[in-house]
Amino acid sequence: MGFAPGMIVQELGWDNDTDDGLRMAIEDAIDADMVDGDYGNVVDAVLLWWRDEDGDLVDALVDALTDLTGGGIIWLLTPKVGRPGAIDPADIAEGAPVAGLSQTTTAVASSDWAATRLVAPKTTH
Repeated sequence: MGFAPGMIVQELGWDNDTDDGLRMAIEDAIDADMVDGDYGNVVDAVLLWWRDEDGDLVDALVDALTDLTGGGIIWLLTPKVGRPGAIDPADIAEGAPVAGLSQTTTAVASSDWAATRLVAPKTTH
């Protein structure tokens, strides 16, 4: 998933159904704990756990951009198709551009979760 030591990764949408093995692997890769939504500083990547019943995906993606550095990555983790809470891939494909994101990759994250890599536009200063 491209995580490296020293990266600051913000985790949003954690719940009892998230994959602890995947979470630990990410924390091992960045050699630190992930930060939560109250972090209040710039992050390199956001890990967003999202289920169909969680509400409006576009709103969640826009919120995920709050602390994300320009050119940062959002990994949208959703239950795999056929699992409870699964999201139609078309909803992601339609919602990402509305939130100002580009969808680049979809991968299997774990036995129950799919991962979609969304990239934020780079800021120019």
